[in-house]
Amino acid sequence: MERKSPNLETKLIMQLTSEKVTVPAKQTSVQSFLKDCRNMVHLLPQDQISDFKATETECSFKVQGGITISLVQEESEETDKLFMRSGEKSPFPFQLIIHTLDQGSSTEGYIEFQGDVNVFIKMMVEKPLSALFNIMSGKLRDYFSQN
Repeated sequence: MERKSPNLETKLIMQLTSEKVTVPAKQTSVQSFLKDCRNMVHLLPQDQISDFKATETECSFKVQGGITISLVQEESEETDKLFMRSGEKSPFPFQLIIHTLDQGSSTEGYIEFQGDVNVFIKMMVEKPLSALFNIMSGKLRDYFSQN
């Protein structure tokens, strides 16, 4: 009897959502901060990244293991979402949507990730990416708590 192995090249959409956080700042301030990709350095775990480079509309960095991630902002008229997509150096295509929901004097925020990956890549990156997005959400809250 011949066993067939799963096709690891089959693409699927991996969706992840970070924990929701309450940021102690108005939505307009949070959106202004996030629209400048140079500020992404404040949201990343410094002990897990290197070679951070950024302009106002894109950034790139290496994560542990030597993989380079690049993010490029996409134009949008929406005031409660910021859209970013993978850049040329990223290992697979993905989109990040940073949600900011107006709560008056504060903002509720979270990160949504949609990646076009195969089964093998999904197994490798799902847990580390979930942890990274939770760290980023927490660091956004902490940044505005301290500033």
